[in-house]
Amino acid sequence: MLIRLGSWDELAGVVTPIRFCVFVDEQGVPAEMELDEFDGLSRHAVALAGDVPVGTGRLLPDGHIGRMAVLVDWRGRGVGTALLETLILEATRLGMAQLVLSAQTHALGFYARFGFVPEGDAYDEAGLLHQAMRKNLAG
Repeated sequence: MLIRLGSWDELAGVVTPIRFCVFVDEQGVPAEMELDEFDGLSRHAVALAGDVPVGTGRLLPDGHIGRMAVLVDWRGRGVGTALLETLILEATRLGMAQLVLSAQTHALGFYARFGFVPEGDAYDEAGLLHQAMRKNLAG
């Protein structure tokens, strides 16, 4: 498994189909909500199995991790772990003091294994139940 980091200009053509497959087709997120103004500002990660893109995630300049998506046939095979570890390392390299994310509630345990802690109450986002989570990197 290779994880490649890059800008939106470099990786949009590779990560967009993954995000639409997972979020729009599988989870029913409205297509017009999937791409946003933060894509151009973010560092994007793509997981490659050989030449095949199988997962993605992004890191915003303010320390938000988001748009974590792994194709269904690749779940449970370490793709999400590799993506999240890469994004955490990139945030550390960039000197970020903390990370935040909006986890779908079914994935709380996954993020907790990496030190993310839930904050506040769960909430609806695009028809899916989410939970804010935070991880301190400094200290």
